[in-house]
Amino acid sequence: MAGEQGDDSPTLSESEGIRYLHFGTEWIQGAMRIRKPAELVLAYTQQMMAWLLFMEDPKPEHKLAILGLGAGSLLRFCLKQTSSQVQTVEWNPSVIGMCNAFFRLPRSPRSLIDQADAGVWVQDSDQHSQYRALMVDLYDAHAEGPVRDSLEFYQDCRAVLDDEGIMTVNLFGAHPSFKHNIDNIREAFNGKVLLLPEMDEGNQVVLAFKGGTLEMTAGELLSRAEQVQADYGLPATRWARELLSFRRQMQDQ
Repeated sequence: MAGEQGDDSPTLSESEGIRYLHFGTEWIQGAMRIRKPAELVLAYTQQMMAWLLFMEDPKPEHKLAILGLGAGSLLRFCLKQTSSQVQTVEWNPSVIGMCNAFFRLPRSPRSLIDQADAGVWVQDSDQHSQYRALMVDLYDAHAEGPVRDSLEFYQDCRAVLDDEGIMTVNLFGAHPSFKHNIDNIREAFNGKVLLLPEMDEGNQVVLAFKGGTLEMTAGELLSRAEQVQADYGLPATRWARELLSFRRQMQDQ
């Protein structure tokens, strides 16, 4: 997770070979396994990559975007596992500095980090229709409700995606802001939304589609999940089964 606007001062802790990022509270804002820095340690960060289920492997001409640097987990993973350019937007310069110093941000010509307000960045017409995947993880020091959650924000998120683009968003299922966010995401993306189950930590990742990839059959989704699991080391077959269960529940309503 990563803060947007405020006095969030990043701090560190370490336990059992994992380095954690905090914003002056006990809430974990990101994590890195010191011996395997590109590994996605936290389950919700793994789920933020669930867009891989619905498209072919990203190619060099595709662009990926991350709103909220956190501990740099998604950035490190995307740079190692894909050949795409990765654009990261982080408002807090102290977080960028902390990640450079302690979280092994790769020095790569494919990595661009903007110190900017994510809400303003997605409004920039130069960014529109540019990104195949957009990963949104914007939280303050209390790590409860996201700090960007308006209908206009999610409409702008949709605008930065290319025609086949997919957004993933980290929400908290039990937080009062959850329904507000889901309603706004559904309206912004014309109802093309899927939810992964809420995790024990409270995180719930939402997928929103600009293109038509929701039309995949169950067999196609499970086949793609097996490939993603083999290629990326992510628990993709479990995600696919959970998403199919969610889709059946929605159809029965």
